[in-house]
Parts: sequence; C-alpha cells; structure tokens
Amino acid sequence: MASSSGTSSGSSQLQNSGSEEDLQALMDQRKRKRMISNRESARRSRMRKQKHLDDLVAQVAQLRKENQQIIQSVTITTQHYTNIETENSILRAQASELSHRLQALNDIINFLNANTGVFGAAGVGDSSTFSTEPIDSFMNPWSLSYLNQPIMATADILNQY
Repeated sequence: MASSSGTSSGSSQLQNSGSEEDLQALMDQRKRKRMISNRESARRSRMRKQKHLDDLVAQVAQLRKENQQIIQSVTITTQHYTNIETENSILRAQASELSHRLQALNDIINFLNANTGVFGAAGVGDSSTFSTEPIDSFMNPWSLSYLNQPIMATADILNQY
C-alpha cells in the first residue's frame, strides 16, 4: 500500500509539476504579450511626440513667416506715414506763406483805399490838376466795386486743397 500511495503521490507530483510548468509558461506568455504591448504603446507614444514636435516646428516656421510679413507691412506703413507727414509739413508751410501773402495784399488794398483813393475814390489834390468828371469804369478797372472788397481766405481753406 505504501507503494501504491507512493505511486499515487508520485503521479500527483508529476501533475503538479506539469501544472506549475503550464502556469509558468502561461505567465511567461502573458509577460511577453504585456512587454510587446508596452513596446507598441511606447512606439505609438514616441510617434505622437514626434508628430507633435513636427507640428510645432511647422507652426514656428509659419509664425516666423507671418512675423516677417507684419514687419514688412509696418515698415512700408511707416515709410508712407513719414512721406505723408513730410508732405503735410510742406503744405502747411505753403498755406502759411499764402495766407501771409493774402494778408499783405489785403493790407495793400486797404491802404490804397484809405489813403489814396485809387480804388473807386475821387482824385486827391487840386481841382485844377484833376478832372472832376466821373471816372469811366471801363477805362479805370480799379473803380469796379467788386475790387473794393478784401480777399477773404484763410489757411484753413487752403488746407482743403
């Protein structure tokens, strides 16, 4: 009986050791699958990371290009602004000069009207020297009434043109 129980315990050990080997093989197989899965996951992660890096590099290139275009646009706009500002300064100076000339001409007209009577006034001096006949307006254009009016203009009006 001892031999039979020994035999049966021997076959049990064989079954246990076979089971343990199967279990170990199954665990090894699962371990390999997990390792392969982890490697694949790491490969996908590296690929995503590389794609993200490539996207960022492309975005940097695009932003640099846009930045250059903006800088060029600002430079051109600044040049236009400088040119227009220069032109405006010249026009202001011209308007000021024209305004001064206009004022001088108005002063001359006012002086002539007030002091000498050339513009529409009767002759000054002795009646024997000057004729008392009315001055013919066709012969004397200075006697026209519209010329007796001062020229009305300001620098503001000239700035419009």
